[in-house]
Amino acid sequence: MKTNILATAAGLSDHDLLARLDMLARREREACVDLVAHLAALDSRPSVYAAQGYGSLFSYCTHALRLSEDAACNRIEAARACRRFPVIVDLLASGQVTLTAVRLLGRHLTPENHQAVLGKASGRSRPQIEVLVAELAPRPDVPTSVRKLPTWTATRSSPATPAAVASGLPAEATHAAALSPAPFVATTRPIIRPTAPERYRVQFTMGEETHNKFRRLQGLLRREIPDGDAGAIFDRAVTLLLETVERRKLGSAAKPRSRAPIRPETDRSGRKPGARSRDAPQEVKRVVWRRDGGQCAYVAPSGRRCSERTFLEFHHVHPHARQGPATVGNISLRCWRPDRGSRRTSSDSSP
Repeated sequence: MKTNILATAAGLSDHDLLARLDMLARREREACVDLVAHLAALDSRPSVYAAQGYGSLFSYCTHALRLSEDAACNRIEAARACRRFPVIVDLLASGQVTLTAVRLLGRHLTPENHQAVLGKASGRSRPQIEVLVAELAPRPDVPTSVRKLPTWTATRSSPATPAAVASGLPAEATHAAALSPAPFVATTRPIIRPTAPERYRVQFTMGEETHNKFRRLQGLLRREIPDGDAGAIFDRAVTLLLETVERRKLGSAAKPRSRAPIRPETDRSGRKPGARSRDAPQEVKRVVWRRDGGQCAYVAPSGRRCSERTFLEFHHVHPHARQGPATVGNISLRCWRPDRGSRRTSSDSSP
């Protein structure tokens, strides 16, 4: 039974588990490329799947091959891109580009630009690919609008149509557009998506109280922002909030002052005279934050640096309990991973 695989995987050592996963990922990539190549061949012979009772390649993939709708969309788009530019097959096999990258870039590839574009796309994440797409096909800024959402939500699901595949949109996005009576698609999470170089579309849902605050703010700012543009107000609000948070978390200021040493007779922290504090001074936090670039500074034995940028804390490289000082050289940004052996400076020092 396949359930035995769970027990087998759980019994592997750390080294063997990582090696096994690497091998399985390569094997899956090879199988996926083989599937895409064969779908490309089948796409050129529509009479073959039509003779089997399937009206489209999408229908064949979802019913005969039992692929999910999203998986079918990705593989069909990749297959059609591979037919036009066979070099994509090698890039998929090596893992330099993903199926999602090929789907997003496929419609923008031409005989003249495909080599340069695919070169830029090599090793890029989806957000980076979306920025590349925005450079290739910049779109105008979306008009500012604040609208009330419908009070009902569509809960039923419907199968993706061939139009979804042709449009390149995810299946769930097409379904939402078809079911929602509102003039825009309501999504389950905020959207921040590039539309042109250095331009982004932001979409989110706010409550009644926040909406009222926003309308009041629009009225108060009419002299500075005559058209009440939500983007301009959003920029001001984020700028002010960022200044407040950085001032509270990092002690940032236009002219930061160094913290004077506390005299033992005036120290109310409860520490014994002469005892060292594990709290890093604000000037140390500012320097460490800039030095580490607001990113976890842990480097694995392989040389790869941790990419986390959230839930970061200031850690003693040499533990405080072993006389590690709260200095720039001994403080580092780390995400909270207890198994890495780091020690945080204090419970409230998370940036």
